[in-house]
Amino acid sequence: MGRIRNTLDRVFRRAPLLHIAGDEGDGPVVVLVHGIASSSVTFQNLVPLLEPNHRVISIDILGFGRSPAPADAAYTLEEHVAAIHATIRSLRLRQPFVLVGHSLGSLIVARYAAEHPGALSRLVLVGPPIYGTPAEIGDRRVRNRVSAYLRAYEYLRGHKEFTIANAGMLARLLPIKGVFEITEKNWTPFVRSLENCIESQTVVSDLARARIPVQVVYGTLDAFIAPGSLAVIEAMRHVTMHRVEANDHIIRKRMARVVAAACG
Repeated sequence: MGRIRNTLDRVFRRAPLLHIAGDEGDGPVVVLVHGIASSSVTFQNLVPLLEPNHRVISIDILGFGRSPAPADAAYTLEEHVAAIHATIRSLRLRQPFVLVGHSLGSLIVARYAAEHPGALSRLVLVGPPIYGTPAEIGDRRVRNRVSAYLRAYEYLRGHKEFTIANAGMLARLLPIKGVFEITEKNWTPFVRSLENCIESQTVVSDLARARIPVQVVYGTLDAFIAPGSLAVIEAMRHVTMHRVEANDHIIRKRMARVVAAACG
């Protein structure tokens, strides 16, 4: 136990401050945390809806956007959360705030909520890529689907040139410039965050520990959500689900309106 505590202490002591990509508006605070291979441009359709009545703070996560990418970072969930915590603490917010996470960001903020529930008024998860350990998934169909996703991610990590080339082609088709980028520059943060946070995740147990209202927003066409994988959190009493028809993983304008309403 002492060894684990010492490791966590080292993580938190060296946690860097992240780039604040935006701090706009006045009112109750909403903090936005984007996902893997992205930046705060993720929220370009959401910020204008929140800004008239809220103070909206957008943060680039560790290794992405304009945030630091430490050479010795393993990009574990603990490191991502420690950096988010250090950055939010530097803002000296005086009242509980709404914390919004998209994709990988939803996994990061779920752990933050589990560890700092008193700091938040509510939690909003957008497009959470929830993949339980296949051996622990009772439904055979869901287990097979999750296993297929995990094999695909392992393949992407192991084939750098293929992944970067195909990510570039996909990025050119997306409606928001820079919303999905895998490059030489962010390759290490990408593969390590993928393996250590998305493939090996604790979001279900983290949400079970969170003692605040949780809003989950997802699109029916989201290719990063394995069919049936959200059922385990949908059954939690403090979780409210919001299904957005004909929306993929991107926060398009229709989804942005649902997310803004979920923020309160």
